[in-house]
Amino acid sequence: MFGYRITKDPLRERPYKVGLALSGGGARGVAHAGAIKAMLEVGLIPDIVAGVSAGSIVATMFAAGIAPEEMVRIFAEAKFSDFCELTVPKDGFFRMDGFKRMLRRKIPFANIEDLPMPVVIAATDFDHGKPVAFETGKIAERVCASCAIPVVFKPVKIDGVRYVDGGVINNMPAWAIRSRCRFLVGVNCSPMSSEGVPKSGLISMALRSYELMMKNNSAADQRLCDMLITTNEIANYKVFNLQGLTKVFDTGYRDTMAYFRAHGVEPK
Repeated sequence: MFGYRITKDPLRERPYKVGLALSGGGARGVAHAGAIKAMLEVGLIPDIVAGVSAGSIVATMFAAGIAPEEMVRIFAEAKFSDFCELTVPKDGFFRMDGFKRMLRRKIPFANIEDLPMPVVIAATDFDHGKPVAFETGKIAERVCASCAIPVVFKPVKIDGVRYVDGGVINNMPAWAIRSRCRFLVGVNCSPMSSEGVPKSGLISMALRSYELMMKNNSAADQRLCDMLITTNEIANYKVFNLQGLTKVFDTGYRDTMAYFRAHGVEPK
């Protein structure tokens, strides 16, 4: 398949044939929807999906049966203020109550385990300093936890534990499903940008620090993938820029399809 050898588990047969790992990246995550559209067109259909931060949004929406084009429409018609409200900056500038409500409206399932397709939502346990992989529990709360960039957003408390963005430790969630997949596809929508260091602004500094951190903590997980799609064209696209998302979507689709065609695979 695509010039790669299907990974064999020497101990037991891995339960899923194709796994899909989706990185974080803010608004750039819409590129994941484009990548999924390309995968469906060539007949490479995931059996399990793992997502971190923006990747967790696309993963859960896809598993819930929402079409890639519909994902773009949902976010292209929205503003940042529709999802996040400014709060007293004690442990984060914004709370994500609006975003949580949107997820509950758009995803017709309450719990991760209710989704028709297995999904893993990766986040960071802030209190204990370790990565976590949610496979059960309320979808909206766990996706918000996976997206909670430190300082920018308030941590999400679940069962008394504070959680923040999964990209703090692992921005590519290959680790969460590698052992269960015979073939793992990774999509990285956050290649290192060429932008300079921000001159001022606490949020800008926090975002740049987060960007540097997540770009450098994903290399090992990228190597776990049998196939890795990288959307370099949108590297400089702003994390919270909800304008021009159709172009971001098209980039994900185009880069993924280019990869397939380079390996002799055409749409069915």
